Amino acid sequence: MTIENTNSIETSRRGFVKGAAALAGASLFVGFGTTGRVEAAASADLVPNPFVKITPEGRVFAIVKHIEMGQGTTTGLTSLVAEELDADWSQMDVAFAPADPATYGNKMMGGAQGTGGSTAMPSSFDLYRKAGATARDLMVRAAAETWSVPTSEVKVENGTVSHASGKSASFGELVGAASKLTPNAEPKLKSPDQFTKIGKGDLPRFDSTDKINGKAIFALDVRVPDMVVAVVKRPPQFGATLESFDDTEARKVKGVVDVKTIPQGVVVYAKNTWAAIKGRAAIEAKWDTSKAELRSTDQLIADYRAELDKPGIVARNEGDAAKAMGSAAKTVKADFTFPLLAHAPMETLNCVIKFDGSSAELWDGCQFPSLAQPVVAQILGLKPEQVKINSVYAGGSFGRRASPNSDYHAEAAQAVKAIEGKHPVQLVWTREDDIQNGMYRPMFVHRVEAGIGEDGMPVAYDHKLAGKSILIGTFFESMLVKDGLDQVSVEGASTLPYDIPNLRVDVRNTSGGPPALWWRSVGHTHTAYSTEIM
Repeated sequence: MTIENTNSIETSRRGFVKGAAALAGASLFVGFGTTGRVEAAASADLVPNPFVKITPEGRVFAIVKHIEMGQGTTTGLTSLVAEELDADWSQMDVAFAPADPATYGNKMMGGAQGTGGSTAMPSSFDLYRKAGATARDLMVRAAAETWSVPTSEVKVENGTVSHASGKSASFGELVGAASKLTPNAEPKLKSPDQFTKIGKGDLPRFDSTDKINGKAIFALDVRVPDMVVAVVKRPPQFGATLESFDDTEARKVKGVVDVKTIPQGVVVYAKNTWAAIKGRAAIEAKWDTSKAELRSTDQLIADYRAELDKPGIVARNEGDAAKAMGSAAKTVKADFTFPLLAHAPMETLNCVIKFDGSSAELWDGCQFPSLAQPVVAQILGLKPEQVKINSVYAGGSFGRRASPNSDYHAEAAQAVKAIEGKHPVQLVWTREDDIQNGMYRPMFVHRVEAGIGEDGMPVAYDHKLAGKSILIGTFFESMLVKDGLDQVSVEGASTLPYDIPNLRVDVRNTSGGPPALWWRSVGHTHTAYSTEIM
């Protein structure tokens, strides 16, 4: 893959495709400026925060600020623009927004630029509709002025602007005239009964064809000139550190170009992925495990169960569960154990990074630019704005690409720094790396006891949990953790909907063990099972 002005991407394997939005040419942009007002301008005078781009060829780009990792943002957000613009679905295109939290921040995440928690549509619904409606209004007024007719007589349907006189024009033909107009700050939006795309089940998914025919570009597809592939030999236990290594045999592997150390372990750089993997396998390494997590799964479970005998942080307390349990006609008690689970997205973790000493450029299916950008900048001695992130499709995530420490971005930055930017680096995690060295849905143990009355109905319910919080120590802690209680550790249990007069739920936050990370559906992945079985 070669880079042309860093805005378009060409891959020898898949052919030419567009990468991140190449916001250039005689195009009309519509977006929301820093004042919150809708703005539009010709590309020669670009406005900040663009959400819509219309080209002279009549292509309509939705500038998507939420990464597409299989959940459908390219379809959902694009449909909002197409709906209000009255564009034809076949003329729609997508470009991923650049890393710019001030412009593309997620208001439901405190303004951070990121995708997750099913917030893409609710946080962007009005925003993208308004951008589309503004573009439509400009098209209508441009046509009215060009044809000297009232705007009320101009019609827009399926990407064509027309008048009863028989005059018609495509969006592309009106771009020049529309660019000279002052946009309407409060364009009229459709009412739900006028929707032809929003909520319609027959609207084709936007990215399916490109993913089937190979045109869609994922981070693993990215190639830049003089790029090397890097894999990391990491310690076999969490918390272990490198003591010494011998790379003699690794350097003999055909295709290996260099070997360096970073805080996570030993990096092998090669001309291709297979050579890097073979080179890594040839390294002899000794690890210091004095501070490593050495407990087995069975020991971790035993330790967690022991925590259940200790007082917990109360998440819900109604009535007197202990007293009611003592007088119940019958009690039922059960322990539940939920193991660590790897996210295992279809596309393993990877990204490409280029560093020239004064700036850096990253290609990634980046779920949280607000996390990755400052981490990479700090490692490379740059300011966040000196790190450009080009977002591409991500092959799944389930939360893994949004780690609070941006672990794989940090590794990539350290890897390119270790060779002083001599080559762009594509850092690749193998599936084995993903399973052995990743971050996991946390292990949890539950102890649930129910008291049953003479009539067979529950009179008491006591639910104890022990597991690692996924929010404590992250930027979400201030928003979602209060007095040590991580709400997502107990959701589903603390929100039990059944009418039980005496109910108590408490949790113990464990420490140590493998690193934990949010996982799709979060607390409900374990509480739903334990509560419903009970």
